[in-house]
Amino acid sequence: MTRQRISGWGRTAWTTADVVTAENAAELARLVSASHRRGAIARGLGRAYGAAAQNAGGTVITCAQDDGSTQIQLDVATGVVTAPAGISLDTLLRVCVPNGWFVPVTPGTRFVTLGGAVASDVHGKNHHVDGSFGQHVVSIKVLLSSGQEVVLSPTENASWFWATVGGMGLTGIVTEVTVRMLQVESSQVIVETRRLAHLDDVIGAMSDSSDDHFRYSVAWVDMLASGRTLGRGVLTRGNHARASDVTGNEPCRYDPKVRLAAPPWVPNGLLNKFTVRAFNEAWYRKAPAKSHVGLESIPAFFHPLDGVRQWNALYGSNGFIQYQFIVPLDRVDVLRTVIGQFADAGVASFLAVLKRMGPSNAAPMSFPTEGWTLTLDLAAGSARLPGLLDHVDDLVLDAGGRHYLAKDAHVSAHAVERAYPRLAEWKAVRDDMDPRGLWISDLARRLKLVEEHT
Repeated sequence: MTRQRISGWGRTAWTTADVVTAENAAELARLVSASHRRGAIARGLGRAYGAAAQNAGGTVITCAQDDGSTQIQLDVATGVVTAPAGISLDTLLRVCVPNGWFVPVTPGTRFVTLGGAVASDVHGKNHHVDGSFGQHVVSIKVLLSSGQEVVLSPTENASWFWATVGGMGLTGIVTEVTVRMLQVESSQVIVETRRLAHLDDVIGAMSDSSDDHFRYSVAWVDMLASGRTLGRGVLTRGNHARASDVTGNEPCRYDPKVRLAAPPWVPNGLLNKFTVRAFNEAWYRKAPAKSHVGLESIPAFFHPLDGVRQWNALYGSNGFIQYQFIVPLDRVDVLRTVIGQFADAGVASFLAVLKRMGPSNAAPMSFPTEGWTLTLDLAAGSARLPGLLDHVDDLVLDAGGRHYLAKDAHVSAHAVERAYPRLAEWKAVRDDMDPRGLWISDLARRLKLVEEHT
């Protein structure tokens, strides 16, 4: 056990905790059964943007495994895979894709653990078709604060299962995940790309019946464009390519590389409204004015930023906030207002991604509901940013929207209480699963998701 200063991927709210790695199941059980001042929380690869896997003054149990590929049990006929929760999606994909199976849902990075994918109930570009990760999980094993390991599924201990899906690690440590994979014929994606002149065009294209022909659909939005070009964007839609669409005799060949690395030191303010405006213009003009269809690899289409090691360092020592919200489908007016206010304020978002989401699942704390979700990467340190986000919070909540806890480093406890109507139900189940009150994080304290025991 070592005393370490850690943060989330956004590198903003740093805190110090006793960090310990469990080398095996017996050691993990011993750690959980021990007494912990200020509780404990599990940590995978640290890709939650805020403080979901931090515990100031308490214990952080690291659960990521460097290489658990030999422990992955894949049924190549059915695509059902069972693996330790500490392995990454990267490791899982390296085993499964060559055998013709892809994860049913992937976030924008493959460097998250399976346990983290469950705890955050991650979603991707296909939520409008396939829902979120938890909907494809067959079962999970969870180590409770009592030291007991239980098997949970949508049909066995269902309330505990759904409390853990999207429960941000506050019900117990997920130790094993069984998930039903998606069959594919190749490691390539047929991608349609086109640029759209303003927000109405973007919304129209993503709402059109043609969008239903694509499993994956996402739009990049220029948050600095204003006037007649407000909300202009680049729409990217895709489907997995068939073997006949791909040249060569190894259609499922999969070996992603990380070829670049962020420099070890980057000055604060490098990503400002001037540099981002220049990037946005180039990115928009690079996209074809008319629809273009081509092949892209799985890493290029799903995980482009993973090609740059430690890309979060590009924001400098101040770090950045990833801010993600969702509003109902009929509240496009809120999207327009939010985009307009960012453009007027000149607050730059290097990454701004819009997706159309499908219906919610049975998890009380799962983020996605049917609507539009906008994700923004915002450099921390601007004096104008907190007030702007406070105002956007009100717009989102008044529209019946909510914020994603796996990304959050900003919203208030009141905002979560207002946006998640089943919060009290989840708290009751969580308390039943953790009567010791062991599991707690900096995020949980700030948002009052759990009551801290002294």
